[in-house]
Amino acid sequence: MNLHTIVVDTFDTIQALLLGLGSGLVLIIAIGAQNAFLLRHGIQGRNVTVLILICAVSDAILITLGILGVGAIIGAVPALVDVVRLVGAAFLIGYALLAAKRALRPGSLKVSKPDRATGMRDAVLAMLAITWLNPHVYLDTVMLLGTLANRQGPDLRWWFGAGAIAGSFFWFSALGFGARKLRRFFAKPSSWRILDGVIAVVMLALGLRMAFGH
Repeated sequence: MNLHTIVVDTFDTIQALLLGLGSGLVLIIAIGAQNAFLLRHGIQGRNVTVLILICAVSDAILITLGILGVGAIIGAVPALVDVVRLVGAAFLIGYALLAAKRALRPGSLKVSKPDRATGMRDAVLAMLAITWLNPHVYLDTVMLLGTLANRQGPDLRWWFGAGAIAGSFFWFSALGFGARKLRRFFAKPSSWRILDGVIAVVMLALGLRMAFGH
């Protein structure tokens, strides 16, 4: 293996890793029950670490299943490659349009006032339910990230997955541990306007790349 090949392979690996990181972040940064629940507990300073781990590890499991599942389907039925690609592209472009709509009419992440006490067991069960009973999580992590990962090819799909998993751990850690400082930021509609605007652009670019890329 010559120096040029090593450089190209390294660049491709870094590109897949960063693409996975960015894709994972744009899919999980959204106003929702999971983020609100974690933010509230972060503000209260209770059960934070275990809730972060539930969110991030759940994403890691689902992303892995998505990569394996979509990869297996494509491997078993090669004719489905274009179908999976176009369906994934349609989902991404649809998400981009929804994000653009949210940017035009931004909301805010409202968190209820700290309650007296939430036991570890109740908090864990609630977070597991919020995470695993949400149908959107399967579209985001299994379908979309699985499809995007497999678009990178068999050698790079796991680097993409590693980037997406890293993005999940980063986001939930920042939200949980930085909750007290982030609460004011996420309470402002203007902050969500900026975030959703960026998300819309990134997801549209990913969708178009998937639809017309090779």
